[in-house]
Formats: sequence, structure tokens, C-alpha cells
Amino acid sequence: MTVEALAEELRTLLGDTGVSTDLAARERASIDGARLSPVISEQLPLGLADIVAYPTTSALIAATVAAAVRHGVPITPRGKGTGNYGQAIPFEGGLVLDTSRARQIVEVGDGYLVAEAGATLVSIELAANKAGQQVLMYPSTANSTIGGFISGGSGGTGSIKHGMLHEDFVLALDVVHAVPDAELVHLEGKDTEPYIHNYGTAGIVATVTVALEPLQDWRAFYASFDTFEQALSVIRPFADLEPTPRLVSADLPTLAEALPSNPAIPAGRASLRAILDVASLEAATALVEGAGGRVEDIREGAQESMKLSMMSYNHPIEWLQKAYPNTYFHVEVAGDALVDRIDEVHAVYPGGMLHIEAQKGRPIGMLAGTYTTADDVWAGFDKLAALGIGFHNPHQWFVDYEPERTLELAETTDPQNLLNPGKLQAKPAVATGSQV
Repeated sequence: MTVEALAEELRTLLGDTGVSTDLAARERASIDGARLSPVISEQLPLGLADIVAYPTTSALIAATVAAAVRHGVPITPRGKGTGNYGQAIPFEGGLVLDTSRARQIVEVGDGYLVAEAGATLVSIELAANKAGQQVLMYPSTANSTIGGFISGGSGGTGSIKHGMLHEDFVLALDVVHAVPDAELVHLEGKDTEPYIHNYGTAGIVATVTVALEPLQDWRAFYASFDTFEQALSVIRPFADLEPTPRLVSADLPTLAEALPSNPAIPAGRASLRAILDVASLEAATALVEGAGGRVEDIREGAQESMKLSMMSYNHPIEWLQKAYPNTYFHVEVAGDALVDRIDEVHAVYPGGMLHIEAQKGRPIGMLAGTYTTADDVWAGFDKLAALGIGFHNPHQWFVDYEPERTLELAETTDPQNLLNPGKLQAKPAVATGSQV
């Protein structure tokens, strides 16, 4: 009866097309990319929405939250559902608040852009480009929403120069707290940080102001090598190129061959892909050729860069799993040992294969291995630590960035514990590992 009463109120607020209790819609709103993790896949399904709401503005996001709180219905915020580990699954049913229709780009100014939570990073980047600017970074899944990126992401294309999301990417937020008279709460500067990467457990992101910088002339750069070790030898030098690359990724032949067919990724060779400023192409070519590799192609245009971004971070693991179903898992890793002790890194897990990304200071990556059991995954953590490798366990859905701070904040902003229940714990039952 509570859900029915909420549905009736929301239909008055959002219109008939703004609310759904149909099973098909509820099922679509109750999944994300969690099948990337075989550990989580073994636990699916994890929950089913009772109702889905599709507010079309940030103000309506606030009004929807207020209605759900008055009815005591749990609220799980959702963007495009491109997250990989269950953070957008409604464990306790209730309302899934789909923000993807609140997608207006409100303003593009000198050094900033204001957008509603449902605006995609593709649309934001293109709007910035038209004004002669660019975003500092965007997620490897460039069609994800800005609200989802802020709430669930950590970094991406652009992180080599600009670091993580909490490092000056967000200039301001309008958030919604879980209170009966919920409205947009405006925050700026450091006050925004407690709402970043906590899956909407302390407040739902409705509008975002992100920093922009002058537009650069980017190229999608493809190279290949006889061996993965040759590709590894240029990962750190590539990170030091000037101007700083937006992205640098490399894979063994087996991983590279699982990627979408591309003449610039030849079979049987290790692949290196980068988004480079045109001014660094000559130096990059010299690095590749000096390591015994060859440049396969250099492509122009924002779409080519975004296509290359979609082959970075988690995406090679997704393609590997498509090529070899029910075989591989991965762990997020970081440290110089990824280059200096690669044979030992690969030996941590049976079938070990590293996808590597350049970063300032240390490389990061996704270490794939053959999946047997969750316990066998956990058993590799001590081996990684012994090699001096930082790791993050992606096979869990708990807030793992400042959880104590988020719990303290949520006592005020979510007194009834209605925001994305099940995702916020002081001591998660599953080891999350050190941050990478």
C-alpha cells in the first residue's frame, strides 16, 4: 500500500510516463554491470525495484526524493546503470530514481560547465569543445551520466594529469538529502567532497558544476610490439610526455585480440593505445620505435578518442570475458612492480594477464586471472601486497572511500536510512583492499 500511494503521488508530480511499476521496467532498473564480477554474479539477483521514477529536472529529483521519504520508501539512485559492482541495485526494493532524463546542460562558462545529473559525459565534453574547452577527465564509459560518474566513479580519461574525482574536478554540487521537505542543497569547493564516490548514500547528486580547461588537439594513437615487455618499457615514459597524455593503455596479445576488431590492433602483438596531444606525437613515436615497436595508426577527432577510451580501464576485461565466457575475473592493481616484476605479477593468479594504464607516479591496471572461487581471489591479495602492489577489491558494493565520514554525514542527511540501503557500512564484510 505504501508503494501504491507513492506511485499515485509521483504520477501527479511526474506524469504517467514519469513513473512505472511494470515488471519489465523494474527489472531493467534493478541491474547494472555487476556480471563483470563472477563473485557478485554468483549472488544475483540482489534486489528488485518496486517502482521506478524518471524525473526530468533537478528540481523534480528533489521532489521525488521528498515524496519517497514521506512514504518511508527506500531510494536507490541510478544513472545509465554502467557501474560494474552492484552499487545501483536496489537491495531492499523500494524506489529506483532514474536520473537519466534530467540531462540539461545548464551553462557553459569560462572554466566551468553546469549540468543536470543525467547529462552524459559525451554531451558534456562536446558542449565544452564547442566553447573551446574540455573537461578535465571523463570515465572510460563516456556515455555514462555525470551524476553516476560523481557518485560511483574515481577517475578515468584525463587522470594522468588531473588525478581522481575529488581533486578539483567538481566545483559545485546541488544535492538532495533524504528528508520529507527535500530540496536542492547547493555546495561548493571542499564541501562537495563528502558526496563524491559514495553511491548516493549520503545525498543524491542532482546538478554538477565541473571544471573546464582550454581545448587541446587530441589524437588517438595506436602502436604495437612483438612482446608485452616492450610495451611495458614505455608506459612510464609515456606518462611523462608533454603535454601530458589523456590516456595510455597496453595489453598482452591475448587481451588485445579480445578487443573489437581494429586494423590498428594487429593479431599476435602487444597493443599500446593512447590519447595524445598532437604536439607530443613525435616524441611518442620515438619512444615506440626505440622500444622495438611500430606505430599502427594516428586518428583525429573526439569520437576516435572516445572510442579508444572505451578500450581502457575495465573494458578490456569485459571484452576478455565475452571472448572467454565464465573464465576470467580481475583485481584493480597499482605500483611500479607492474612493470618491474611483471612475471611475478602474472603468477599471482592462474592464467594471470595484466591490462596496464599509465598514471603519474605509478602505473595502474586490471590483473585478470582464471576464476575458481571467491576465496581463491582473496588469497591473492597477500601475494600482491608482498610484491609492493596496491590493490582494490572490485568484487563488493560497499562505500570504500571515507566510509566513516559518510556514515557520520548520513546521520543528518539520511536519518531514516533510506538512501541506497546496503551500500554503507563501517566495516564491510568483504575486504576492500588498499586504494589504487
